[in-house]
Amino acid sequence: MTEYLGQTTDFILGQDFLTWLWYRSESRAGMFEDRNGRPFAAYMEQRVSVQGGEGDSLETATVSGAMSELKEARMGLITGKKVTRALLRFERESESWQVSLKAENFSLNALKTPKVEKAGPDDDPDAVLLERLYLIDACLELLDGLYAEFIGLRLNPAAWNEEIANMRVWMQRAAETD
Repeated sequence: MTEYLGQTTDFILGQDFLTWLWYRSESRAGMFEDRNGRPFAAYMEQRVSVQGGEGDSLETATVSGAMSELKEARMGLITGKKVTRALLRFERESESWQVSLKAENFSLNALKTPKVEKAGPDDDPDAVLLERLYLIDACLELLDGLYAEFIGLRLNPAAWNEEIANMRVWMQRAAETD
């Protein structure tokens, strides 16, 4: 892990990933495909933190609220801030996950899986635990697939520069509609 202006490359990649994911989820109406070609949806939800600057001029804006349009966070993007923490929601078929992701170390917090039915008296007592582990793994696979798509773009300078240009257009449109 190397440092760049006091920030680790992991943090920079994390910020780029979350900022890109917000852009991609909105520009694609949330629709993605997993590694097996199955459709799923990914959305930024109710809580986003953006950060920009460094040292004494470091600024952070955290926006949260049910049904929030995240206007202040969007304005932060226009001023050069990047997403540092986000609440994500994944949906596939009738399943839904919610997880908070931090850019600085890719740590997951508050992972909520789809509901798991309680085992009946005749069911395997480990069934609920195994189902929950399966659902956690499924969420991680969706997140890994999104990151693989991102890193493929990020490591291709021409594709990444085009993506940045598209992100700027998206940010500007969002600012004009707010």
